[in-house]
Amino acid sequence: MNERVVEGIEQTLELKGYLDGRSMAYTFNLLRENDLFWSFYINNYLKGEMPAAFDLLYWNTDGTNLPAGTHAWYLRHMYLENRLVEPGGIELDGVKIDLRKVSTPSYFISTKEDHIAKWNSTYYGALLPKGPVTFVLGGSGHIAGIVNPPHKNKYGYWTNDALPDNHEAWLENATAQEGSWWPHWQAWMTENGYADSEKMVPVRQPGEGGAQCD
Repeated sequence: MNERVVEGIEQTLELKGYLDGRSMAYTFNLLRENDLFWSFYINNYLKGEMPAAFDLLYWNTDGTNLPAGTHAWYLRHMYLENRLVEPGGIELDGVKIDLRKVSTPSYFISTKEDHIAKWNSTYYGALLPKGPVTFVLGGSGHIAGIVNPPHKNKYGYWTNDALPDNHEAWLENATAQEGSWWPHWQAWMTENGYADSEKMVPVRQPGEGGAQCD
């Protein structure tokens, strides 16, 4: 990702005024081209086989278009310039964001085989808040590692109470756990009072926030 690439994408967005959801799907699929692109070309097109029913992949291909301004802003500020890690680097509705001031308990979940949000990068986000942080590394990838219901008893996860400066040091001393990370998250929610129905914040309805994106 560099300035030239972002400028090219911005020029393309200006032509339509939006990002075609199919383009986003192709982009993610090409990050794992052998599994998510060429396998379908070989099996479905060349061999004429019908694709097997796979609920997660069906959901994954149900993309949506994004407004040009939203995608361009996110791509430039969050990816190219990585401003979110800078104190005050992002300003929303007149409020400067500083993750180092976050004092509430935080639960970070990444997955070991994630090809989109690689855990060796996302781990360093867990080092920013000043409040207590729990970092958990799930098995599998971007979708299957997150949508991992306990009754399937498939992918495990890793935990480590310490948060060393290096992600490799974290994994080296982490403890492998069997089963889904969901019960671990539920226990963390209960321990920190997030599962208390009296303290829960009601779900917002569309349009209630009042914030606008230029």
